[in-house]
Amino acid sequence: MMAGKVFLFLLCLNVVSFAVIASNPLTCPADDISSKCGDSDEWQGEFFPGITKIKYEGPLSKNPLSFKWYNADEEILGKKMKDWMRFSVAFWHTFRGTGGDPFGAPTKFWPWEDGTNSLAMAKRRMRANFEFIDKLGVEFWCFHDRDIAPDGKTLEEANANLDEVVALAKELQGKKIHPLWGTAQLFHHPRYMHGGATSSEVSVYAYAAAQVKKAMEVTHYLGGENYVFWGGREGYQTLLNTDMGRELDHMARFLEAAVAYKKKIGFNGTLLIEPKPQEPTKHQYDWDAATTANFLRKYDLIGEYKLNIECNHATLSGHSCHHELETARLNGLLGNIDANTGDPQIGWDTDQFLTDIAEATMVMLSVVRNGGLAPGGFNFDAKLRRESTDVEDLFISHISGMDTLARGLRNVAKLIEDGSLENLVRKRYQSFDTEIGAQIKAGKADFEMLEKKAMEWGEPKVPSAKQELAEMIFQSAL
Repeated sequence: MMAGKVFLFLLCLNVVSFAVIASNPLTCPADDISSKCGDSDEWQGEFFPGITKIKYEGPLSKNPLSFKWYNADEEILGKKMKDWMRFSVAFWHTFRGTGGDPFGAPTKFWPWEDGTNSLAMAKRRMRANFEFIDKLGVEFWCFHDRDIAPDGKTLEEANANLDEVVALAKELQGKKIHPLWGTAQLFHHPRYMHGGATSSEVSVYAYAAAQVKKAMEVTHYLGGENYVFWGGREGYQTLLNTDMGRELDHMARFLEAAVAYKKKIGFNGTLLIEPKPQEPTKHQYDWDAATTANFLRKYDLIGEYKLNIECNHATLSGHSCHHELETARLNGLLGNIDANTGDPQIGWDTDQFLTDIAEATMVMLSVVRNGGLAPGGFNFDAKLRRESTDVEDLFISHISGMDTLARGLRNVAKLIEDGSLENLVRKRYQSFDTEIGAQIKAGKADFEMLEKKAMEWGEPKVPSAKQELAEMIFQSAL
């Protein structure tokens, strides 16, 4: 009798154990690349064990894995913070950044990497990407085609590789997450050493078009809201061997063809051009926002494209990020922001996370004046420093960048509520809030009229611009 009871107890215990295992399947550690866990098609492990979903804990929190200023659902200036920001994880820096530089070998060896660029490894990275996005609490990601899937020996093979990885991405992202934008990598492969759309070889031009065609298709398939063109090699090293007029015409025809194909496949996303002055080329054709706006006007593309402004590119072109954002905004071209910064002591594109509160506040001034960025947003085209090698550093860097911009938004709200800065600017131009000012604005004040007024008024009395007061007011909000 006793033996029967023991047997019945053990049987029930076994059933309960199977139920628990079924409801909570065993997970593989991220660094287990054994035959059981190494197949990315089936692998269901946790890439960031010990890191839970990042939560808002407020400015007094000392927890590095928490938000101090970014509170996604908090409403500021009539919108939730997440709707002002529309933060996006950049796949290339986050999951393909190695820490290597021209002087040193890679320093980052994430535990899930197996040292290959195989399809299985690409799928493994994609799973890591979506776990990261989920734990960070954002709804967007962005990518280059060759970052998420390996290239092939032929265009057909490359397309097949991309299709396979994109199918997994579609499954993993579900209905809530989708790309802020996608793009084609037209700068890494040797075929693009003279450029893609501006190459001197027509076969390269055609290959670049085919690659953009495919990248646009998968961006559309994944529900992407924008598509970006970054012309890292669309420029020249010397004018001695360059027909600049012909190259600019070719680039315009390329961008026209992109517009036509976007409409053909029913992709309603915004096409974006990302200005940069140089690096890797000596001179890049879309040098800055003003140059790119002029190019778009010349070739009648002004209604088809907007700009993706990168702060580090702004400083490389000799401008502040605020200047570039305002130039784009005032031309009706501000579409998206690459949220990063450079180092003032270094003369190249360092792609650091933006942590300067004053710069972030000026960035958010432009965003608020623009009414937001949607369907664009902020993507973190920023990478860990070479010396930052812990997995948790991926989270800390993004948290810091998100908190910095969130703090900038809160500061803008303070400035608007206070009104002092706006009043200072309004008073500076109040002489134009007159009848003659209205005539000037309407284009009805000719030189004869203005000469008569000048003689009537005599020597102008020019007031102070109050720059130091403006800076004092701005700093008081930080």
